Amino acid sequence: MTVAALAATFPLAAAAQVAPSATAVEGTLLDVVAEGRVNRVPDVALIRAGVVSQGATAAEALTANARQMASVLTALKAAGIADRDVQTATISLNPQYRYAENQPPAITGYQATNSVSVRFRDIARSGTILDALVKQGANQIDGPNLTIDAIDAAMDEARVDAVKRARARAELYARTLGMRVARIVVVSEGSDGDVPGPMPQMMVRAEAKDSTQIAPGEQQVSANVRVRFLLQ
Repeated sequence: MTVAALAATFPLAAAAQVAPSATAVEGTLLDVVAEGRVNRVPDVALIRAGVVSQGATAAEALTANARQMASVLTALKAAGIADRDVQTATISLNPQYRYAENQPPAITGYQATNSVSVRFRDIARSGTILDALVKQGANQIDGPNLTIDAIDAAMDEARVDAVKRARARAELYARTLGMRVARIVVVSEGSDGDVPGPMPQMMVRAEAKDSTQIAPGEQQVSANVRVRFLLQ
């Protein structure tokens, strides 16, 4: 064999010796994706309450609207709703038109709308408060959107549950393969798009006594984790 041939052979032999030690893994890697879940009863209701007023002129519509809205805000304060839980959502003023064939639209009056977003921290009382708002002039109600106030604590419980589920699944695979879980190699949490659970079960119902009732139902909070285990 010539010197040139030997020089060409040695690098290949060296590479063949180094590659196995660089890529060797002592065991089997297992990737597990698990979802943890906890159920909570929503304790906050977000409801929009507003006033829609009509007037022959823009000023008349706005004046009437402001008078009714002032009564609504007073009722909220009297019910014990804190200022921080009341936020203006929309204010609008729009002309109303009459349409006739072959004629340009004619303004017949104006409509003013003013609504506030209200955070009810006592869901049991929210229906009664809504009834009081309607008596004070509120004629537009949207909602409720039920949420959990301590959502971070609920998410942490879901994360713990997710890790437990991932570990249990890894143990199952290990037993099936005649191996054991040696250690966790990598842990990552799912993206925000994976986190939200189903919408809460909720409804607004009217009892025979004509009092609005809001049933909070139950909301599921979930979290996803991705865990890589080393099995040996």
